[in-house]
Amino acid sequence: MTRVCLLITSFLLLNAGLLSGQQVVPGIYLVRGTFVSGTQPDGNSVVFTTPEGLLVLDTGRHPQHAGSILDYARSEKSPIVAVVNSHWHLDHIGGNELIRKAFPGVTIFASDSLAAARKGFLANYRMQLEEVLKTATAEEKTRYRTEIALIDAAPRLAPDVVITGSGTRTIAGRDLYVGLERSAVTAGDVWLFDEKTGVLASGDLVTLPAPFLDTACAPRWKQSLATLDRTGFQLLIPGHGPPLTHRQFDTYRAAFDGLLQCTEGNATKSVCVDGWMEGTAGLVSPSEQTFTRSLMNYYVDGLRRPAAERAGLCAIERTP
Repeated sequence: MTRVCLLITSFLLLNAGLLSGQQVVPGIYLVRGTFVSGTQPDGNSVVFTTPEGLLVLDTGRHPQHAGSILDYARSEKSPIVAVVNSHWHLDHIGGNELIRKAFPGVTIFASDSLAAARKGFLANYRMQLEEVLKTATAEEKTRYRTEIALIDAAPRLAPDVVITGSGTRTIAGRDLYVGLERSAVTAGDVWLFDEKTGVLASGDLVTLPAPFLDTACAPRWKQSLATLDRTGFQLLIPGHGPPLTHRQFDTYRAAFDGLLQCTEGNATKSVCVDGWMEGTAGLVSPSEQTFTRSLMNYYVDGLRRPAAERAGLCAIERTP
């Protein structure tokens, strides 16, 4: 079974949850992503109030998640005028089409990495889904066909404006530092830092309860975490999981560095998994411990793939 197919099954083991929203600071609202048993996940969405309307970082995967974003826009009586996608994973761009239908004038910003993913990871993922459809139950077929339809919708999820580098940018009248990391989680990972509030929205450069390493170049990801640290943010909103203080981020970063160091050595898988569990003990809730351990068993194996395969992934992810 390939890693793509393993990714399908691993996400179906997640605990059930409900969509929730919270004001992080005045002018910044978080729609929490969820891991619901039997379905694929939604990433976090961050909504910034701007002089021209609302700016949304990431739109989730499922219509219910995008619907929560639209509900918030209606409650604020404010249009969504801009969307920034942190990266191409479907749980972060899947709601783009619904947002576009509700607000035809919206401008979507993202890196150029979706185009390459459509020819690589997403194409392989689609083939895996087609294969498992042959032996799936009726309920599973519904889920898998929904996922295939989302992959096929990729041209309608693509950005209007391609982000090609880092720097301060005014979007919808709000000044934000827009960061672009190459060859980290994906070929192009975008993050936003609002200097006035000290809030940084990282996308999947930070994820809990585990780092999602399927499309990642781990050494470059490590460097990207150092870049985030240098901003001096006060609060970080990850791609999955609750907001983190800078001190909590330091804990996450130390656990990530420890994971890479462990998997590069001769320690057993259980030692590396235990190291992550101990390193993130204050960040992962007791109810997530069993699932986190299963994820880390999967990812430790991935980090120990043959060197040529891992180097190839990093090389592919460096391609602009």
